[in-house]
Amino acid sequence: MTKKQKNLLIRIIVAAVFFVPLYLISEGIIGVKLPAWALYGLFLIPYLTVGYDILRKAALGIKNRRVFDECFLMTVATIGAIALGELGEGVAVMLLYQVGELFQGVAVGRSRRNISELMDIRPDYANLENEDGELERVDPDEVETGSIIVIEPGEKVPIDGVIVEGSTALNTSALTGESKPMDVSVDDTVLSGSINLSGVIKVRTTAEFDESTASKILDLVENAASRKSKSENFISKFARVYTPFVCYAALALAILPPLLGTITGIGAAGYATTGALWREWVLRACTFLVISCPCAVVISVPLSFFAGLGGASNQGILIKGSNYLETLSKVRAVAFDKTGTITKGSFEVTAVHHNPIDARKVLEYAAMAECHSSHPISQSLKKAYGEHIDPARVTDVQEISGHGILAKVDGADVAVGNEKLMNRVGVAFMHCHHTGTIIHVAVNGEYAGHIVISDELKENAREAMAALKRAGVERTVMLTGDADSVAKQVAGEVGLTDYRAELLPQDKVACVEELLKDCGSGKKLAFVGDGINDAPVLSRADIGIAMGALGSDAAIEAADIVLMDDDPLKIAKAIRISKKCLGIVKQNIIFALGVKAVCLLLSALGLANMWAAIAADVGVMILAVLNAIRCLFVKKL
Repeated sequence: MTKKQKNLLIRIIVAAVFFVPLYLISEGIIGVKLPAWALYGLFLIPYLTVGYDILRKAALGIKNRRVFDECFLMTVATIGAIALGELGEGVAVMLLYQVGELFQGVAVGRSRRNISELMDIRPDYANLENEDGELERVDPDEVETGSIIVIEPGEKVPIDGVIVEGSTALNTSALTGESKPMDVSVDDTVLSGSINLSGVIKVRTTAEFDESTASKILDLVENAASRKSKSENFISKFARVYTPFVCYAALALAILPPLLGTITGIGAAGYATTGALWREWVLRACTFLVISCPCAVVISVPLSFFAGLGGASNQGILIKGSNYLETLSKVRAVAFDKTGTITKGSFEVTAVHHNPIDARKVLEYAAMAECHSSHPISQSLKKAYGEHIDPARVTDVQEISGHGILAKVDGADVAVGNEKLMNRVGVAFMHCHHTGTIIHVAVNGEYAGHIVISDELKENAREAMAALKRAGVERTVMLTGDADSVAKQVAGEVGLTDYRAELLPQDKVACVEELLKDCGSGKKLAFVGDGINDAPVLSRADIGIAMGALGSDAAIEAADIVLMDDDPLKIAKAIRISKKCLGIVKQNIIFALGVKAVCLLLSALGLANMWAAIAADVGVMILAVLNAIRCLFVKKL
């Protein structure tokens, strides 16, 4: 509880201590007689004690020409009730309203603290090793790329880097939502925001603090609130129209019926005097104003989305704004890249089928030609070759997108790539009956053989597709540049509804355009990729989801949602979180507006008094806020 909330709680207690005996006296329950002026004066003590801030805000709103808000409604309603002699009800309304405000503030504050705790990954310092080997504790902003920092047990990793000495276990739960510690050692990458659990490690930084993972995540979370959903925008517009409307409606309720009754003499028949008639309708108007406070809707809807974003963050799912959370609930088709999304992306050479030259030489030519490439397939070729590669032996490198690489290796013309490349260079090639990525090699215009590279499926890829189906996704499609045989096998093994193979990067965009047309009205398409090569497709889809691309600038920029690890199961979880959040938003809107509509009608008919009004207003607000906070708890989805 904040200092402000504690202050409000003290004021509520003090006001209640004054109010209860005064109310009992005013109702004749306690046999103490006080003159009217004394009773008025005494009732003003609890009223001003608990409500002075509401009165001040209403006055400031009038001064700044922003009149119509809940403070104005409460001020007019309570002053009106007191002026009409309903002292107990007027003070009780302000007192119970502040109780509701306190509860709301504590609830919202708690949800914010929960989210802040989840995202408490910003490091306070870094242990920088200087030239003399001594450690100096510095601000992470002062550490340059390539510096050596030391991270001791219990400390946060301040900056992204690579371990150069030592081994340890890291707690990455704040980043990925994964509670199982991750074992790391020399040459492994560590991400800022992780917590060192055991050994001392030395890390060579690979980024500056502002470009490190923790900073990017915090920036995403902090900016998410600025991207409002349609529901939030609707509520903002609704409140701007609704509040003035109910104020004018209350004014009409206070004036028109008694005025017509006085003129015609019809309405005054049931009242002793015309004054009593006016008093009755003004009191109804005050009750009408109390009931009409839009707090429940105005607070609970943004809080629902805020809690939903926080709950998703706790699961390692970063959603850039509530607008994307809302769109995600309408996803009925998901398109996937293959490598690193459905498969592990850890390619291994499983066979070399050579022709005129031996297998080792085929592998050497392929590794040499690919020496400048960072593509996973290139890495696997170099890894399988296993020897030092001298780049000076390689010249005239030409990479042809979607085909492969042409280069000169030791003066020989080498072509390394797929069937399209062989057709392009006019070399007859041999088809391979093995399943996997087939890399053909031609030397000096002659076919030298092919290399089979396999990529393992992720353990839970099939389970993820089944989970998507249960989450309401009707169509799952894989878009890949790989061979048709490989794509067909992967699609069958994981249970995809469709696949498109042998696609160039621009072909993927065309396929997404086609899938978007097939989705139909009200249905959305999500694309899941690595966020680097697939940036154009991520941007074109209704929702772009970056898989396993933590720390990648392209992923952060192009995707609407970033999964903190490469678990495809989290796609279905994200959809279920969004549906739960939107369901709660709709529940709150329907419940709050429905109850208020009924109570406003009862108030206008004189069937609801001030007590019923404040019970309806505060009760609805408390229930709506409690319902909104459920969005934080998503672990069991």
